[in-house]
Amino acid sequence: MASTFKSNDTAMAEILKEIDKGAYQLPDFQRGWVWDDDHIRSLIASISNSYPVGAVMFLEYGGESTRFSYRTFEGNTSNGIIPEVLVLDGQQRLTSIYNAMFCRTHVETQTSKKEKIKRYYYLDIDLCLSNPTDREEAIVSIPEDKVVREDFARKVKLDLSTREKEFAEHHFPLNIVFDHSESTQWMLDYITFHSNDPQIVERYKRFNSDVLVPIHEYKVPVITLNKNTPKEAVCQVFEKVNTGGVSLTVFELVTATFAADNYSLRDDWYGKKDEEGNREQGRYDRMVAVNKLLSVVSDVDFLVAMTLLTRYHLKKENGDEAPAVSCKRQDVLNLNLQDYLKYTDELTNGFIEAANFIYGEQRIFHSRDLPYTTQLIPFSVLFTLLGKRANDGVMRSKLARWFWCGILGEMYGGANETRYANDVTGVIEWLNGGEEPETIVRANFHASRLLSLHSRLSAAYKGVMALILKAKACDFISGREMDFAAFLKENIDIHHVFPRNYCEGQNIEKRKWNSIVNKTPLSASTNRIIGGKAPSLYLKKIENDERVTENDLDTNIQTHLLSVAYMRADDFDGFFIDRAKSLISLISNAMGKPVSGLSGDEAINEFGGELI
Repeated sequence: MASTFKSNDTAMAEILKEIDKGAYQLPDFQRGWVWDDDHIRSLIASISNSYPVGAVMFLEYGGESTRFSYRTFEGNTSNGIIPEVLVLDGQQRLTSIYNAMFCRTHVETQTSKKEKIKRYYYLDIDLCLSNPTDREEAIVSIPEDKVVREDFARKVKLDLSTREKEFAEHHFPLNIVFDHSESTQWMLDYITFHSNDPQIVERYKRFNSDVLVPIHEYKVPVITLNKNTPKEAVCQVFEKVNTGGVSLTVFELVTATFAADNYSLRDDWYGKKDEEGNREQGRYDRMVAVNKLLSVVSDVDFLVAMTLLTRYHLKKENGDEAPAVSCKRQDVLNLNLQDYLKYTDELTNGFIEAANFIYGEQRIFHSRDLPYTTQLIPFSVLFTLLGKRANDGVMRSKLARWFWCGILGEMYGGANETRYANDVTGVIEWLNGGEEPETIVRANFHASRLLSLHSRLSAAYKGVMALILKAKACDFISGREMDFAAFLKENIDIHHVFPRNYCEGQNIEKRKWNSIVNKTPLSASTNRIIGGKAPSLYLKKIENDERVTENDLDTNIQTHLLSVAYMRADDFDGFFIDRAKSLISLISNAMGKPVSGLSGDEAINEFGGELI
């Protein structure tokens, strides 16, 4: 196999010249330059001592698979130049060196406390020669006006604002160090300023040989990837060498690819500023404005869904000649702008239709209550592919079954790319008369799982609570159905039916009283009345204080699949088995298949009786 890269040591002077003329640039997915003044000084000191500062990595520009958008280095004013090389690793170091040691303008950097400052950098000749091992002290950083002040700016400590003052203070300006003509002229003028003093001449010779020459000759190891390197490999390499610790997302890489064709994916998703500087709504904002459930959809989620959609169409049009439907990282990176523009509005509507279905028909009102946010990805593609067919009652019933099997079977908890693809193809085939998709076939809910569902960190926990709301649970007191308006207005949340204090006082097993079997959605006002009292007591208090009849209260409670008789008798064991049976029936109906573990010794040991 031919090598995908080459390596060699390259003079820093050569690299800086290429950066300055625009031949070396940055891929647009690179983050901005962030090094502070201390980092810059330390880097300069290392170079002046010929210490290694690490290798840099380049990518030859011009390959078909790596046509990224690009930008010049900070401080470079070259425009309209097509680069020869993109810098994958070394941006912070090269930008610092380029600005501090090559550009003639001040360096816009920051302090260690993130305060913006403007600096020029100098070499203190005396300190360079007197303490060669601690060169960092000899690197002088001064303000934009080249005057260092002290005593609350009342006294001038160091003034380098003219060439003559540089000569007088024996400070060499670092931004001419790679300009042989300019640095030679500075040396001649420096010696002349000191009247050709032999000591000055001798000292400058030592400074030149010990400091300037090593800087001129300084080399760094350079690894260059060839221009035909696959995009996925570029992404992986960048993440491994990226010392900033922030992973590169496929959205950033696809953004850079699309930008090479003058299309801003970032503006499309996040919006762009108008002529007055106000940010217009992007695709994400428009989606969330229609349905707030979509606030959980990330830029990468949208691209993954787009990849599924385009690959499905490609497979449908070309059959066995087309690659399988897939949305792995490499597949997303291969997404092209033409397909994105062709399907993006359809897919946007697919996301909205999926969210409306979940919100309006499956009773999930808040993004925090979505069991699996990732399930929105294949769901949006399914709605996109179905179009108007998704309005058919049979279709919606089947989609709901697939949705709940994924949740209650807890099928979307790991790496999901393969499941996305299988579900898109499998569900469409099933809707067209084929076999049940894998998610439905493999989904299983075991009755004992009810005992381990204790918090909304679990997808199944969120799913069961949504099913209770879907069963038209009503407020205990008002009898009002817990729809979206009530959910927000009355601060609906999940609370214990047999309160914690009561259960602990009765020595009831925690894994039972704290499980989902003993929980239901309640308004904040109802929960305050419940407090820590036995059900028989708080039900009587509700009747007396809230002027609700016993009959109405019982009716309202039963909408939560709760046994009023067991509650009024404070019979936790009877209540627990009865509620477990009701929830199992709810789960079984949603999944369209039986729940396992309902009978035998295991059920008796876990629940105190069989659940059939």
